[in-house]
Formats: sequence, structure tokens, C-alpha cells
Amino acid sequence: MYAQSIIRNAAVYQWPSEQPQIMDVAIDKGLIVAVGDCSQYQAQQNFDATGLVLAPGFIDVHTHDDLEVLRSPHMLSKISQGVTTVIAGNCGISAAPYFQACAPVDPINLLGTKEQLIYPELGDYQRAFTLAAPSVNLAMLVGHTSLRAQVVEDLSQPANPDEIAQMKALLTQAMEQGALGLSTGLAYHNAKGSSIYEVNALAEVIKPFDGIYTTHLRTEFHGILDAMDEAFATAQHADVPLVISHIKCAGKENWGRAPEVLAHLNKQRKHQDIGCDCYPYAASSSTLDLNQVTKETDIFITWSETHPEMAQKNLQEIAAKWQMSLIDAARRLQPAGAVYHCMLEDDVKQFLSYEHSMIGSDGLPCDPHPHPRLWGTFPRVLGHYSHREQTLPLALAIHKMTALPAKQFKLEKRGQIKVGNFADLVLFDPTMVCDQATYSQPHLPAIGIDRVWVNGKLSYAGDADLASVVDYGRAGRFLNRTSKNN
Repeated sequence: MYAQSIIRNAAVYQWPSEQPQIMDVAIDKGLIVAVGDCSQYQAQQNFDATGLVLAPGFIDVHTHDDLEVLRSPHMLSKISQGVTTVIAGNCGISAAPYFQACAPVDPINLLGTKEQLIYPELGDYQRAFTLAAPSVNLAMLVGHTSLRAQVVEDLSQPANPDEIAQMKALLTQAMEQGALGLSTGLAYHNAKGSSIYEVNALAEVIKPFDGIYTTHLRTEFHGILDAMDEAFATAQHADVPLVISHIKCAGKENWGRAPEVLAHLNKQRKHQDIGCDCYPYAASSSTLDLNQVTKETDIFITWSETHPEMAQKNLQEIAAKWQMSLIDAARRLQPAGAVYHCMLEDDVKQFLSYEHSMIGSDGLPCDPHPHPRLWGTFPRVLGHYSHREQTLPLALAIHKMTALPAKQFKLEKRGQIKVGNFADLVLFDPTMVCDQATYSQPHLPAIGIDRVWVNGKLSYAGDADLASVVDYGRAGRFLNRTSKNN
């Protein structure tokens, strides 16, 4: 028998077993066609995976790659980590459906410029995606703030009934065109004024489409439990699954509360379909938020439109130079971006090791000096936290990046190594895999990622110069919910 490619003697982990099975995997026409002993197969390409782990391609459940897949379709920041699928449209901001003649408001400006945000319908975006032919698959959530920015006259206030009706129409059309669900970013200034009635009304729209609701909570600081209750109530009202984005205990007064937060989540999970995602760092990154400016948090400015010369400096250093308070310096820098060192390492470990959390990078590709999570998230979980720190078993780490998110987001025929599934695969060295991206050098690719296949096509080789990756295949697909993920 013939197959296009065979990966031989690979170690494959299938949670909840913590022990790997050694097996061959045969790929043909974009699919996995045989698993186990493939000695009877002949192939054009054979890969000896002795000593290496073969996993399903990693699914980055929390990205802002909406426009990055079009600008930089090789997607080196993700494919070099073993990521084969990204979920875009998080935190209430999506590139589609969105179109406005004016400059995008905060935080939609994290995605790109007015000239790049030109997709009034999700179908328009899908056509652009197909034309760009990115290296990774992508599925899209519809952002609540993106809807608000197009129809709500005063973004500091709740939407009125007519504005809600307009948003529901836009959301319905996007769901009909294959969106996964709705996302909110209620902590941000331009969504904070939303009423529970407004969010509930939009959540109702996604129910008939079997959609999912994801949320950047109204606060991740002291009031986090109340914010979680609001999210629980919205999802329960609409009877849809819920994912809490980048779960964390932000702010020094909140440190050490991970057990309390997880207990609150577990209690509600008995009654609802609830998941969460997290990233493996004790610092967050976003636009510069005046509400997060405190003496207790070390804030690193990554960009500033008004004072670009102050980029890559700490806010405290800038305030001292200007001889003013931290808050006045922050106001003077805006609009700007920042990295906030606002979390406790032990809390990060507890969220990472929680059995029901997924892994999401939350990287900002438009940031000229991004948080290292953009390039390092998945190898950091595998190398630093699983292999070296022993924070969680390797089998569980892989499960959080593959089968769990595929099930949560209903990505059919992905997330598991089995016959008939799409051949999204990553081969890595479990003892060598390691993130290299740092806060000072955030664009460095990981080491230990040997090969990556997307829909059966070899798309990355870790032993090749990054510049040569353009010679590899770009086989990513738009994962349209209504077409059963192609």
C-alpha cells in the first residue's frame, strides 16, 4: 500500500494515559490513513521519529491573528511553535464583520489599521483568507466590541434597542457564514458600558447555530468572582458553552487566589459547560490601560503613538524622566501598548496544571515589541513547565493543546491522531523543546520543534533556516463551522 508520507517510530501520548505508545503514522491526501504498524506501506517521504514525540497540531485557542494571517501568511510565529490552528476574534475584537471609515477604536486598533480592516462580512474575510493561503488553519469568533463600534453612537453607554437589533443582525449573518460564536472584552473602555441585557441578547443569537461564548471578564482583579458570575449567567441565559479567556489573578492584592478562583469555576462546571484558557507567563499585554497603572505593577511600554521615543522603556523610568506621576505619564503616552508584570508565578502554575484549562498565546502580532508569548507559548509549556518544572505531565500538556480545544470549539477531525482525521501534526524532541523568546528579545523562534504538517503538507522544519520556510507548503484552511471544518 502507498501513502504520501510515513512518520515511523514516534512516541504518541493520549491523555489520560501518561505513557506513550510507539507507533507509525501514515499520511495521504491531507488525512491520516493508518496508525500503528505501517510496515506494509510504502511512501514518497519517510521520517524516522525515534526518540521524538508526535502530537496533533497545536490549537492556539486565544489569538489576535485575524489580520496577521493575511499580512504574513507563512505565520512563522505560530508554525515554528507547532501551532497548526488559531482561533481569532477574541476579547471582543474581530476583523470581521467590521468596516468603518474612521480609525479603529481601542482595542480594535490592536488588530491593524483602518486600511486593513475592510471586511464588512465574514464571507469577505474568508475570500481574503483563501487568496492569502496561510500556513495555519483559522476559525473566527465575532467580537462584541467590533459590532458595537459599527452601530453604537456612544461607546461608553449601553446600546439602545435599535442598536442591539443592528448588532444582532450583523452577528446572525456572521454565524450563517460560519463563525464559531461570540466573544466579549468587557474590561475594555469601549465595552465596559455594555449592559447585561445587551450581552445576553447577543448571546441568544448564537444558540441556534450551536455557537460558543468566550469572554475577557469585566475584571480579572479583586472583583473576579463577580465577573465570573456575570459570565456564567450570560452563558446560562443563552444555554451556550462558555470559555473564560486568559484566566488569571491580576494585581498584587489578588495574588494567591488561584485555588479560590478554580474552586468557584469547578462548582459552576457541575451545572454548565465551562472551559478556560491561560498562557504560561506572569505578565499580561494589551493597550496601556490607566486603570492598571499602579506602583505595585512593573509596566513596560511597547509602543506609543504620541511619544514613540519612549517605547521599550518602563513607565516608572518615563515618569521620572518627565518628572510627573505614573498616571500623568501614562496619559501623555496614549495611545500606547504595554506589558504588565501583574501576576504571581504560583498562580500561573496552578492555572496551567488545571485539568480543564486550554493553552492560548494571546500574542499581539502588530506590537513592534511584542510579549514573548507570541513566539514562545507552546514550547514554554512543553519545555519549561512540563519537562523542567514538572508542573504538569507531558500527556496533559499535549491534551490541553489538542484534543481538549478541538472538543471545546467543535473542530471536527482535528486534535487527535486517528485514522480519518486531518493530518495536522507536530514532531518535537521532548527533552530539547524550549522557548527562546524573551521580554528583551521577543521574536526568537523555539528550539526542539522538528517538523510540522498542516492538512498533510510539510509546513515547517526546525533544522532549516527560518528564511527557507517560504519553500514549504502553505495548506491552512478557514474552518467554517457550518462546513464541518472542511
